[in-house]
Amino acid sequence: MSKIKVMSEILANKIAAGEVVEKCASIVKELCENSIDANAHNIVVNLLEGGKKEISVIDDGDGMSKDDALLAFQRHATSKLYKEDDLFFISTLGFRGEALPSIASVSKCVLKTSDGKDGREIIIEGGKLKEDKASSLRKGTSITVTKLFYNTPARLKYLKSEQTELANCVSFIERLALANPNIAFTLTNDAHLVVKTSGSNDLLKTIHEIYGLSVSSKMIEVKSSNDDFDLYGYICKPEILKSNRNHMITIVNDRVVKNYDINKAINDAYYTYKPDIKYPIVILKINTDPTLIDVNIHPTKQDIKIGKIDVLSNLIVKTLKDALYKSLLIPNALKDREDDIEQKAMVNNIIKEQTATYNDEPVNVQTELNFKEDSEEAVIVNKEMKELVLYPVGLAHGTYIIAENEEGVYLIDQHAAQERVNYERNMTALKAKKTYTTSLLIPITIELSSSEMMKVKEEEAKLKELGFDFEEFGLNTLIFKGHPTWLRSGYEEESIRKIIDLITGGLKSIDPVKFNESIAITLACKMSIKANMHISKEAMEELLKELCACDNPYNCPHGRPTIIKFSNYDLERMFKRVMN
Repeated sequence: MSKIKVMSEILANKIAAGEVVEKCASIVKELCENSIDANAHNIVVNLLEGGKKEISVIDDGDGMSKDDALLAFQRHATSKLYKEDDLFFISTLGFRGEALPSIASVSKCVLKTSDGKDGREIIIEGGKLKEDKASSLRKGTSITVTKLFYNTPARLKYLKSEQTELANCVSFIERLALANPNIAFTLTNDAHLVVKTSGSNDLLKTIHEIYGLSVSSKMIEVKSSNDDFDLYGYICKPEILKSNRNHMITIVNDRVVKNYDINKAINDAYYTYKPDIKYPIVILKINTDPTLIDVNIHPTKQDIKIGKIDVLSNLIVKTLKDALYKSLLIPNALKDREDDIEQKAMVNNIIKEQTATYNDEPVNVQTELNFKEDSEEAVIVNKEMKELVLYPVGLAHGTYIIAENEEGVYLIDQHAAQERVNYERNMTALKAKKTYTTSLLIPITIELSSSEMMKVKEEEAKLKELGFDFEEFGLNTLIFKGHPTWLRSGYEEESIRKIIDLITGGLKSIDPVKFNESIAITLACKMSIKANMHISKEAMEELLKELCACDNPYNCPHGRPTIIKFSNYDLERMFKRVMN
């Protein structure tokens, strides 16, 4: 008797469900993507207990006929692929034909759909058809999923708490709304409104509806293209960074994806604009020829392979860096103006009024908001900064220089400011075509481990190109007889050791640009005035003059702000000299 047997369709669907349906958000994802593929303009997601008790997705899309409604629950049945060549030109979010049968195999599904001519209601439980009857002719589709994982208890026990499952659903709907600003999304949990977007087809407005005014007013528009890729979206100013990568949202051909190479390019663009432990809010839409991407590498379709990824990475880094540089600003000490607070209150009132129980009809309530440009009082552009003249009047806590001019009062972090000055000076020296070496009166001897010595030998040419004069001096020992002229006097040995640490610190290869930046940042920090160190008024004046002349005077190379402004208006408002 043969040991190998073809498994039943229900069993195959349950196995597939293990990949497609991981949590409540997986079901929301698959059903909402089907709605988008069906040309829906309004999508309503109603959850009970974070989706653990019930998930309902309602749309006003094309709907299905009776025959299509039944076929939709058969494995590998799809309306999006007809021939093998279609795999190279996928323009829909779904195409594998696995989602609905997988979901239906581990739950009870009630499908109500109509294409405007025929309305059907189909009930499937555990992958078995229970009922098929006529229903209303409201065009669109409604799918309700209950009893999730009732027949696979091993999966049921791995569902998280209601709040965790709800948070996952909310996070996905927010991403989907940002990817599709032309679609109105509504998400409720236990009849309470959680997410609401207007479908205005305005990406900035959608960002406001999801993140609020404090974020949307600090976003920078980016737009660029080359022969292979088109970029469009919004990136945040360095002053509103987050502590995790969850807000770096990348959308490739209208599909929300998580791709390591894209995220790395975004992070690289913010290099020296932020601390390493902080991450930007980015909504970046990438359009390209479907033949350059492969979305068929995982059942959930959340990761993709991208051809010419190096070209795309370079375009992202350049586009984002240029946008950040052109919008560099002095942060204003008072971020929330009274009119901003009033507008926030107005939005909260609207949301409260909209909180209600939603039926099967999609809800489309639009909130009209006016986005205000940053006022001239709150910001100074880079060109004006270079022309700024500051007069130091004191030092607070031995750390913050207090300066003034006719526009207001400024606080300058003396360490961060000099770190920026030294960083740009170091970068200029490192980029110079010709390097100059200073001979050491007393050579510096540095001992290394065997592995460190091998790494230094591997990069010996790079070190000598930077202006270091050294040779081997016994076992695993180097003797330095000269160093580049830009090293700070008195810190030669410490600086050399720091550079060797960078080389031996596990770098797979030394990229010239990144390596130079790492050297410049490391040495700039060591060469700078420390906090709680009192300096003379003349030293303050010289530091402020050098800071204003910097290419980017607004933050240190680690991303911390160097200068904060209190405008005259801010001061008068704080002391109630003005009341508006």
